[in-house]
Amino acid sequence: MVAQKGKDLLLKIDSDGLGSFVTVAGLRSKRIAFNSETVDITDADSAGRWRELLAGSGIQRAAVSGAGIFKDAASDASIRQRFFDGAIVDWQFVVPDFGTLEGPFQITSLEYSGAHDGEVAFEIALESAGALSFAA
Repeated sequence: MVAQKGKDLLLKIDSDGLGSFVTVAGLRSKRIAFNSETVDITDADSAGRWRELLAGSGIQRAAVSGAGIFKDAASDASIRQRFFDGAIVDWQFVVPDFGTLEGPFQITSLEYSGAHDGEVAFEIALESAGALSFAA
């Protein structure tokens, strides 16, 4: 992947449960991480006592996080309500020239901060809550 503008990374939420995705307002930084646990099947007969892993097993997950400001009260209220409800809804994470990750996520962290001479900012973290799809 060649160098790209960070602003082109988009975090979107399914606003109505029908696949109408809207960009979460004012995110200044965004991050996505993919993780996969391993299942160790090493035993006394493993060649050279090297660890062996079981292919296609273990738990896969994705974590998405971002920080920024809300542009309007509606986007703030929507995110906040989904957090307090513990709702699992579909989200999209768009990485230009890489692809779009889509699927169910739950907001696991929602933090607000602000300085006396600045704007109120927020940080959000999401964890995958089901099978995800990826389109290049």
